[in-house]
Order: sequence, then C-alpha cells, then structure tokens
Amino acid sequence: MSLCGQKINLRALEPEDLQFLFDTENDESFWEVSHTQTPFSKFLLKQYLENVHLDIFEAKQLRLIIEEKSTKKQIGMIDLFDFNPQHKRAGIGILIHTKHQQNGFASEALELLINYCFTHLNLHQLYANITSDNVKSSTLFTKHQFKKIGIKKDWIFTNNTYKDEILYQIINE
Repeated sequence: MSLCGQKINLRALEPEDLQFLFDTENDESFWEVSHTQTPFSKFLLKQYLENVHLDIFEAKQLRLIIEEKSTKKQIGMIDLFDFNPQHKRAGIGILIHTKHQQNGFASEALELLINYCFTHLNLHQLYANITSDNVKSSTLFTKHQFKKIGIKKDWIFTNNTYKDEILYQIINE
C-alpha cells in the first residue's frame, strides 16, 4: 500500500510494458534527461524486462511505472539509481509524459517514492540532478523539501551548447 496514492500507483515493470518502454526510451525529447544518445531496440528492452526482477540490493536500481489509478494507464516512470546501501543513498529521476503533466502526478509519485525510500529501504538521503533550465523539475523537487546543494558547471552538452546541472538533496532526519 505504500506505493499507492490517491491518483496514481507506482508498480513494478511488467512484460506488457514493452511498448510503453519502447516508445518512451525512443522519444528524443526525453534523451537529454535520460542521457541517451541512440535508440533502443525492442529486443534489448525485452531482455531488460526479463531481468528487471532483480532485487534493488543486487541491481543497484529500481524503475517503477507511474500508473493512473482510475484508468490503469502508464503515464510515466520513476527511478532510483546509484543505490548505495552502505552509505544509505540513491539518486532519483522522474518522467511524466507531456500530455499527463500539470495534473499532480509527478508530485504524488515523488512523495510516494520518498516515503518508500525512507521507511522501507532505510535510506538516509536522496538526490536529483536537474539541468538549470528545467524549471518544472526544480520546482517539483523543491516542493518536496529537496535543497539545492551545488552546481556542476557546463555539465550537460546538448544541442551544441553546455548546460549547468544542479544537484538537489533531501536528508532523512
């Protein structure tokens, strides 16, 4: 129940998510935030789905589908990456498809995952890397008590220009 909200549920990836994953991973508008430079094949994504059952302590990452509760439709994904149980931290990333943005889904998903990380995974801190021009993400993470703790200058090279990346962090007191 900890991954179930009022408007959305966070759930594990299923084989039936192959087309959604294929469409999302190959949408070039998301490549900047996912650090992708080439398309993914369905074959490769199918292999990924076959191994996604690995425990977070083994895989060091966790990807969850954000599903609209009323329709059971996939509307995005939320990830934990660089999971480090020794230091009790992980990175967090979120993607909501454009047509589903501005409905509070990202906020609810982030709140659910933060609570899950601090209560079930016993993490001490979470962090997010957000480009300086991504106002929506900066606003979202700030709303959920993430603090801006540093700037990586000229960190992301995209569209023939460099962008700064801001490091946000939340510590579970």
